[in-house]
Amino acid sequence: MKERPAKDMLERKPEAILQKAILGMLYRNNLRNTYIEPRLKIYAGPDHPHKVQLPEGVNKLPLHPRKRRGYFNFGLGKKYSETPFQNGPLAPIK
Repeated sequence: MKERPAKDMLERKPEAILQKAILGMLYRNNLRNTYIEPRLKIYAGPDHPHKVQLPEGVNKLPLHPRKRRGYFNFGLGKKYSETPFQNGPLAPIK
């Protein structure tokens, strides 16, 4: 049985430690082998080729609310936006 300490792995391939940890938490099945493993990309350091996905100066989308209460409409239109179900008891009805 061969063993390699984490210190040696950090010198040779620092991304391999994280990849082994992620894949070790998943069941060994076809989904892991054919779908997740080839698509798992881990980069050592702050530079990676996916920076262009959200370039500088672009505003991020607002967070989507996870509750069914508050000042959010959920895209149901004006017909349902003023119901107590959408606005909740604390929200003012316009």
